[in-house]
Amino acid sequence: MSALRRLSLAGLATATAIAGVGVSTAASAQPPEPVGNDQAAQLGRTIQRMSLEEKVGQMFVLFGYGPNANQPDARNTSLYGVATPAEVVAKYKPGGWIYFSARGNVENPTQLATYSNQLQQTATSVGLRVPLTIATDQEQGVVVRIGPPATQFGGNMAHGATRNTADARTAAGITGRELKAMGIRQDYAPVADVNVNALNPVIGVRSFSSDPQLVSDMTVAQVQGYQRDAGIMATAKHFPGHGDTRDDSHTALPTINHTLEEWNTIDAPPFKAAIKAGIDSIMTAHIVVPSLDPSGDPATLSKPILTGVLREQLGFKGLIITDALEMAAVRQQYGDAEVAVRAIEAGADQLLLPPAPDVQFNAVLDAVRSGRISEKRVDESVLRILLMKLKNGVLLNPYVDPAKIPSTVGTPASLATAQKIVDKSVTLVKNDANAVPLSTDPRKILVTGWGVSTTQSLANSLTTRGATTTVAQTGAAPSDAAIADAVAKAKQNDVTVVLTMKAWDTTVTDKLAKQQKLVKDLLATGKTVIVVAVRDPYDIAYFDAAPTYLATYGFAAVSMESLAKALYGEISPTGKLPVDIPVAGDPATPLYPFGHGLTW
Repeated sequence: MSALRRLSLAGLATATAIAGVGVSTAASAQPPEPVGNDQAAQLGRTIQRMSLEEKVGQMFVLFGYGPNANQPDARNTSLYGVATPAEVVAKYKPGGWIYFSARGNVENPTQLATYSNQLQQTATSVGLRVPLTIATDQEQGVVVRIGPPATQFGGNMAHGATRNTADARTAAGITGRELKAMGIRQDYAPVADVNVNALNPVIGVRSFSSDPQLVSDMTVAQVQGYQRDAGIMATAKHFPGHGDTRDDSHTALPTINHTLEEWNTIDAPPFKAAIKAGIDSIMTAHIVVPSLDPSGDPATLSKPILTGVLREQLGFKGLIITDALEMAAVRQQYGDAEVAVRAIEAGADQLLLPPAPDVQFNAVLDAVRSGRISEKRVDESVLRILLMKLKNGVLLNPYVDPAKIPSTVGTPASLATAQKIVDKSVTLVKNDANAVPLSTDPRKILVTGWGVSTTQSLANSLTTRGATTTVAQTGAAPSDAAIADAVAKAKQNDVTVVLTMKAWDTTVTDKLAKQQKLVKDLLATGKTVIVVAVRDPYDIAYFDAAPTYLATYGFAAVSMESLAKALYGEISPTGKLPVDIPVAGDPATPLYPFGHGLTW
């Protein structure tokens, strides 16, 4: 019996008001067809049959520790009071689930497909048997939960450097199809923030650009790739725009001091474009925007922002999901119980990663029972959640076939496409000494700087081109001994390639500016030194004496292969800066402007 029949589908008066979404089966990658009013009404009547606990469960997105739904983990017991992810699903009957590599969920694509099926088996065996929407943050680039053999891309700013929206759509389509094969029906991507602050510690290359139009165009392309081409849910984030902050909302509560005019000009356009393109879901930001809500509440807890601006002003009818409620920014002003209630009062449909699940689940139940939140308000969110599950096939077919993973995930064709796309993003910012392209003559090359796997990946790519390579990885905050060792090795090699990673950030990443010292000491050797920023392109402002500088916007192996191709002249760099690189200490003065990029 299908999941839709098992739900005994039968409507709420609000059903037809939210029926502008579409339906696609799990196997379909065609544009979805409109959901009929009858289907929406059937879902509405199903909601009437749900207990309050089941309705509230649909509004939570949880996670579990470990790689198997049936494997006990003491950390689950500590957080949820039950040991296995399957028991978490049975206890709360959540509407969604999220995978994290850092929480032991990810071993390989086949294992994830099996894990997804285990979770769905539990979800469709309890209560009204509503399948989960399983999600993850596969932004590509620097935020990736599922590594190789899944296809890797360069990330948003790498796409921005190419200006190629067709490639951005292709990347989202490939990523989405691979996620779908693993049972993941929602990607918390694309990032729609406009990174206008070079000192932004949390967005940076996760943004496509500092140009609102370019971000809008790329966002629309990826929405189409995820939703129309792959048939999964896309999620634009972080509304109302996290691109101009000096604080990381994981650890502090940022304030965005844009005027209303600035917000409409800079931050709003990508979200407006995403809504026009039919975006399924939008994620909130834990940021204060006084021009939109002077109360001091973060957007996640702000009714003027989520309901007044997003729902009423922008006309968004899809799912509103909070950013993770475990983040510090949203927990500063209120206790965890109050945060959950206020987020729903503000207009959120789903609460992501509650840090105190029992407390927050019961707080929402109590708020409904006391009349603070009406059950009609809960029903509206649950209907949106179920409609989206219907649209994206999870109600009709929640299971996947792990045996099909090799024919879908990381195929030779997808890997080759990804390499071609990333090749177009490499940006040559400076080549004053004409150090690149390198000739094919044999030479000794030192690869140093940030990233154990990244330096080794680049060394491997250089070795295949005939270089004799030495690796001296120094980390994000090199010790004096590591710097001295790299300098000594540089003197013994013909060329040094030094990789920097947020060398500009002396607040968190590298408090003593040791990456900057590394580069300057290497330059002082008089040897050929090629500096490459493998994350934010802004690093050059802090050692502008470097005559040779490239930006890759990402540090995966695919980006290092593209870098090696550019260094050896196999490709001509075609990337153009999608942001200004400002003068250090003078953010209003461009050192290298938007659109800059050299080639040969």
